[in-house]
Amino acid sequence: MSLRPDTKLTLGFAGALVVLLLSGVAAQLSIQGLQRQTEQVQHTYQTIQETDAVNAVLRDAQAGVRGYRLTGDTAFLRTYHKAVTQLPGLQAGVRRLSQGHPTQQARLDSLRAMVDLEFRVLRPLANPDAALSQADLLTALNTDRLTMRAARVIFRRVKDEELRLLNQRSATQLVFERTAPRVVGAAGILALVVVGWLLVRITRELRDNRRLQAELAAVNADVARRISAIRDLAEQVVRGDYTVKITDAAADGLGNLATLLNQMTQSLDQSFEALALRNRELDQFAYVASHDLRAPLRGIATLVKWLDEEHAAEFSPEVRTYFDQVKGRLGRLEGLISGLLAYARAGRVARVPAPTSVGALLREAAELVVPPGFVLDLSPDLPTFCTDRLGLQQVFTNLLDNAVKHHQGPGGRIAVHCRDAGGHYEFAVADDGPGIAPAHHQKIFQLFQTLRERHSAAESTGIGLSIVKKLVEEQPGSVRVESARGEGATFIFTWPKEAGAAPTRPPAPGATAYLAPALVP
Repeated sequence: MSLRPDTKLTLGFAGALVVLLLSGVAAQLSIQGLQRQTEQVQHTYQTIQETDAVNAVLRDAQAGVRGYRLTGDTAFLRTYHKAVTQLPGLQAGVRRLSQGHPTQQARLDSLRAMVDLEFRVLRPLANPDAALSQADLLTALNTDRLTMRAARVIFRRVKDEELRLLNQRSATQLVFERTAPRVVGAAGILALVVVGWLLVRITRELRDNRRLQAELAAVNADVARRISAIRDLAEQVVRGDYTVKITDAAADGLGNLATLLNQMTQSLDQSFEALALRNRELDQFAYVASHDLRAPLRGIATLVKWLDEEHAAEFSPEVRTYFDQVKGRLGRLEGLISGLLAYARAGRVARVPAPTSVGALLREAAELVVPPGFVLDLSPDLPTFCTDRLGLQQVFTNLLDNAVKHHQGPGGRIAVHCRDAGGHYEFAVADDGPGIAPAHHQKIFQLFQTLRERHSAAESTGIGLSIVKKLVEEQPGSVRVESARGEGATFIFTWPKEAGAAPTRPPAPGATAYLAPALVP
């Protein structure tokens, strides 16, 4: 399992720290052991010294008493009295130093008993006032000699034991004296080895990282270049050029994407060529429909008009009703043909954006479709901007005509407002008509959909709002209605602030002079 570089460095530093800690602990333990052994050796030397001191003071006491008895000079008794004073403290010190050694403690107890016995013997000999016979003196001196011999034996055993401990502790001290520097040195060397290894690893990782960064920079530059080529292709496609290709034969994801994009642009080019052909056929059909279908309709309308003018008096009421229905149906058929042509051509004619005053444009549209009985309320903040003037005029004209056509009564009120919504304007055309139920809000924008009865006086083809939706969405924008039954209707649509001339396919021959009407009845 490969570890990340930062993980390796962390583990290396952790290992080095552990080694240093263990080395430090080992060195500390070695130094503490050496110090402990040194203290024990010093303790043994002190015990030996204190034992020798007890032995020397005891001999001095014996020698002082013997000198006094031989010479009668009381000056010799000074060492005796001094020994009497010093011996209890010296014996207590030796016993304290021998704590933890039961054998030595037992020997010291025996030695104390011998010392007490010796002083009981020396006490009458050191008393100038004591009257001793020759026999008592000889007995006392003999007892003194035997006691001192036993004391010397105990002193020798105590000292031998301490010398044995001294040799043992000195040997152990020597081992620690030799081991401690080695441990400290080994710990230092090991720490240097670990730090050196860590530095080598860090240097290698840094070198590898620099190499990887250089490789990644090269790969990123190549990927950026290839992505730039893909972006350029996308921009060319957005501008309508579907013949552009990418030269990228790499066998990776971007190469596969370039191949797919080349196939897509080729397919789009073929599809748009086929679409252009279909559009030209549609334009031709619209042209034929507007001329060839209108001609017989106009002939029938003319015949109906002649019959109405020459034989109106001969019509019965029932025939008159049928005759009026025929004229209405002829008018509706004429409107449907014009509406189909207008819908097919809506937004397909290239128009150059022009400076447009929305207020002036609305007043022009109102002159065409708003009767005198209606009040047109225009907001004072209507903008002036550069846009597709004819398309915007078609939208407002159809919305105003829709408000008038579906209003119940000879007069009404229409209000137009505008709101700046950032990258586009939001226009609202509100009327005080009968309103539209929420269930029909989407239906009214569909082709040939109308909420009026077919035989009503304001019969509609149901194409006007469809043209509005098509023109608005091609900007691009959106349109919706807010209304409820009996509360009027407000049509709200968005229109971009900046518009460019939308390129269109060339119209079919013979139809270039035809412009869709701004309003469909």
